[in-house]
Amino acid sequence: MENFTFIIFLLLCLALPLSLIRKGSFAVSARIARMLIVLSAAAYFTVWFVKRSKYPFVMDAMAVQIINKLPQALDFYVVRVNDAESPGEPYDLKHAGRVRPEHYQVEYLKMDHSGEFWIAGYLGKKNMVYFSQHAVPNRSSDQVVEVHNYINQSQKLSKTAGLLIDAQKMRNHRISIYVTLSFLLIFLNGVLLFRRH
Repeated sequence: MENFTFIIFLLLCLALPLSLIRKGSFAVSARIARMLIVLSAAAYFTVWFVKRSKYPFVMDAMAVQIINKLPQALDFYVVRVNDAESPGEPYDLKHAGRVRPEHYQVEYLKMDHSGEFWIAGYLGKKNMVYFSQHAVPNRSSDQVVEVHNYINQSQKLSKTAGLLIDAQKMRNHRISIYVTLSFLLIFLNGVLLFRRH
C-alpha cells in the first residue's frame, strides 16, 4: 500500500513539469501522459477509500469481541501470531480502534495458520496499559475478551507488540502525508490540465 501510494505521488510530481510543455511535437504526448496520471491517481484513491470504508467482515474468520469494562476509553490493537511454517510475516496487526467504557469492538481474524492472538490496549498514544495473550484451541469458535484490569501478561511479548504497533503508526503517518500531498497534486494537475491556454 505504502509503495503504491509513493509511486502515485511521484507520478503526480512528474506530471507538474509536463504541464510546461505546451508547444512542439511532445505537447500532445505530455498532455495525454498527464491525463492518464491524474485519472489513474483519482481512480486509485477512489478504490482505496471504498475499501477502507467497507465493513471489515471476513469469510470463514474467527470473530474477536473486545469489551472494555474499564472506566477509560482505550485504543486497542489485535496481533495474530502466525504459525512458524506459515508463509509470510510472523505477525499480522489490526487496529481495532478506540473503545469507550462498557462498549465493544469486533475484529475478524483468519486463523487458518495461527493458534494464538494478542490484544494490546493504549491509554493515549504511547502508554500501553493492557496486554493479553490468547491461545485458540478451537478456531471455529468466536472469542470474547473482557478487559477488566490494567494488566500486562508478558513484558517480552508486549515489547514485541509495541514495536509492531509503532512501526504501523509510522507507516500510517507516512501514508497520510503521501495521500494529502497526492490530493493537492491531483487538484493542481487537474486545474493545469483543463484550463484554457
